[in-house]
Amino acid sequence: MTEFIQGLFTRLSPADYMQATATTLKITLISVVLAYVIGLPLGVLLYGTAKGAIFQNKWVNTVVGVVVNILRSIPFIILLVMTQPIAKVVVGSRIGDNAFIFYLVIAAAPFVARMVESSFKEVDAGVIEAAQSMGSNNFQIITKVVIPESKPSLLIGAAIAITTILGYTPMTYLIAGGGLGQLAIQYGLYRFETNAMYISSILLIILVQIMQELLNFVARKCDKRIRNI
Repeated sequence: MTEFIQGLFTRLSPADYMQATATTLKITLISVVLAYVIGLPLGVLLYGTAKGAIFQNKWVNTVVGVVVNILRSIPFIILLVMTQPIAKVVVGSRIGDNAFIFYLVIAAAPFVARMVESSFKEVDAGVIEAAQSMGSNNFQIITKVVIPESKPSLLIGAAIAITTILGYTPMTYLIAGGGLGQLAIQYGLYRFETNAMYISSILLIILVQIMQELLNFVARKCDKRIRNI
């Protein structure tokens, strides 16, 4: 058994995998936070400016929707190449952790915007009408009614965003970053160290499962429909 375990770590030690896992987790969490900083306001615009919504505006909804759809439709690996000049301007480099995060945020923010919009649409229209009848303005309706009521759905959306970004991380190494993707590609693909590829993949799967279950648990705790059963 000991020989088998030692055989798994021929060139890379467990410490190398731990460091790569920590790097991947750090970059993923930062990217998710920044993706929501951009995606949440976009989701509010998509939801609030739709036909019959609280601040309906056809032109704003169309423009934001087109931009979001364009970014969503571009394959991630192509988006990496296209946005390199922008990364150079925004973060000062086309490679490294900051560029890594930039590429992930650009790719994830449009998905977040659509997930936020979808979560908001699940809120009962009667609740919004009740808030309007009590004199709440649009800002209060969004911050005190729509967002709290859609919190469980938003948390599930966050879990999806995290798993999506974790899936993007290996591809990002082709241009910018490190982490588990670096080990899987540099050693598993280029140097034919298949153990590195398998171990990195297993660690990514474990990260996805942990984050998914954690956020699902929090979402269930926040869901009033479940708490009241």
